[in-house]
Amino acid sequence: MQARMTNPVFVVPEALKALNALGTSIAKGGVPNTTLELLRLRASQINGCSVCVEMHARDLRKAGEKDDRLFAVAAWREAPYFTDAERAALALTEAATRLPDRGDAVPDDVWNDAAKHYDEKALADLVLNIALINFWNRVNVTIRQVSGVLPKAA
Repeated sequence: MQARMTNPVFVVPEALKALNALGTSIAKGGVPNTTLELLRLRASQINGCSVCVEMHARDLRKAGEKDDRLFAVAAWREAPYFTDAERAALALTEAATRLPDRGDAVPDDVWNDAAKHYDEKALADLVLNIALINFWNRVNVTIRQVSGVLPKAA
């Protein structure tokens, strides 16, 4: 396999700098890093981004995450391994990632459930995190970025 082109963030390095700054800002918020990584993994599964699925599963494992939870992310509704707050964030991630799947893309019940567990700053971090991983997924899927072949600068 070979990517269609050099990843655009390396062609436009200012973009990489800006995206990394956004990621750093999100990470400094009040949402646990494990939750942010679970959301990145789930959106990447939905979007079929093998680079990000591999990366975020590895990052979760490095952070000490158990295999049971990693293996169950795609079926989080049926698995007993996730907190209510994580479930609310995963539901928000799925809704915001699958925008065209329903008339009301992010229904009030999904939003309200997330708002029960996260204050406005944390919700802002969640929304930005979901948007950022969807950006990365779309870039990688479009250019057919190959897993395990990112330049060392990544």
